[in-house]
Parts: sequence; C-alpha cells; structure tokens
Amino acid sequence: MTTYRSLALRGVAAGAVAGVASALVQLLVTEIPIRAALAVEAAREPSGDGHGHSHGGEELVGRGTQVVGGMLGVVIVGVAVGLVFATAYALSKRWFAAGTPFTRSFALGAAVFGAVALLPWLKYPANPPAVGDPGTVDHRTALYLGVVVAGLVIVWGASLLADRLREQSQPVRTTAVLLAVTAAVAVVLLAFPASPDTIPADVPVAVLWQFRLSSLAQLATLHVGIGVVFGLLVDPATRRARTPAAAPHR
Repeated sequence: MTTYRSLALRGVAAGAVAGVASALVQLLVTEIPIRAALAVEAAREPSGDGHGHSHGGEELVGRGTQVVGGMLGVVIVGVAVGLVFATAYALSKRWFAAGTPFTRSFALGAAVFGAVALLPWLKYPANPPAVGDPGTVDHRTALYLGVVVAGLVIVWGASLLADRLREQSQPVRTTAVLLAVTAAVAVVLLAFPASPDTIPADVPVAVLWQFRLSSLAQLATLHVGIGVVFGLLVDPATRRARTPAAAPHR
C-alpha cells in the first residue's frame, strides 16, 4: 500500500526537480525581458517615471545576486508546492479515479496550472519591472488572489461535477465538465475589473509580451512539471504495490 509519507517524499522530489527547471527558464528566458525593462527604467528621468517614484541612487543588491536569490526562491517554492500537490493527489483519488497514476498526476498538475497560473494570467497578465504603480500594489494583489481563489473553486466544482456524472458515458461526462468550466471561466473574466495599471508609452510592446509569455512558461514548467515528475515517480511504486507477489517456483 502506498502511504502518505511516500507520496509526500515524491512530491518534495518532484517539486525540487520542477523548481530547478522553472529556475532555469527564469534564468535563460525570463531574465532577458527583465533586463530590457530595467534598461527602460534606467533611461527614465531620475526625478520620476510618471508614477511618482525615483530611480536614482545605487542598487543595494547587485543584479547577479538578485537573479541567484530569485532562482533559489523558485526552487524553494517548488518544493513547497510539490508537498501540497502530493497532499492534493492523495485527497483527490476519487475524482481522478480513471487512468493510471501518471495520467491522474498529469491531469491534476494541468488543473492546478489552469487555476493558479493560466486563469489569472488571462485576466491580469504579468508585467515587467518598468510597469506598475506602487500605489496600486495592494489592489492588484487582491484582484490577482481573488482570481486564483476563483480558479481553485472552478477546479473543485469541476471535480465534484465529474464525480456526480461518473455513471454517465465518458464523452457525456467530459463534455459536461468542459462546458461548465468554460462558462465559469467566462464569468470570472467578465466579473473581475480590469487592471488598475496602464502600460507606459516607453515600454516596448515586444518586451512586455516577451515577459508575459516567458512568465507563463515558467509557471507552466513548475506546475505541469510537478504533475509529470510526480506521476513518473508514483506510477511504478503504485504498480508494484498493487501487483500481488508471485508464487514461488517449485
């Protein structure tokens, strides 16, 4: 029998692997538009950037140290998310009953990515350092977290609906869940207000969207990566646990 402790250890391992992969995406992909955005900030007048704050003075922490610290933070977050993922996997077996442990893990990882990353990105896509008024940070954070909570509620509701329809055929069940999720996502996107920030004219559109897309790719690497790695780790163990011991040869 697969114990929670074994699942938790695999979740931590999967989170560490996916965290390292996500940190590499940050270093090799996301860092490019970040540096371009920082150059835009540096080119602005020292007296202000249109949002009422100055960019003058020396950096207290060098960019290299910031990058290394950010990558380390991504790995730590990956380990924590992996542990939460393992717990969610253990609790959601009745909703992901069909298929192998790998397919269940991948489906859960994709669902988590959609709820906590893709849906918020669709409504409030990430912006590089040169964009954003410090005075709206709390407001923006509250809106973002609200969409995350709504996304998790959608995933939970979809799992309940799938469980209620388990007596139906697979096409009917899948179609009903997809339609319900699509309608719920549309409601969330329409109900939440637009971002309070505007994009400054000196921020190139290419830099803006390169940052947004690379940030989404980094989140996909983390969340879907955890689902994939966890599935690879737990599937063989689960098969061994379910395979009866072979009878000894005489």
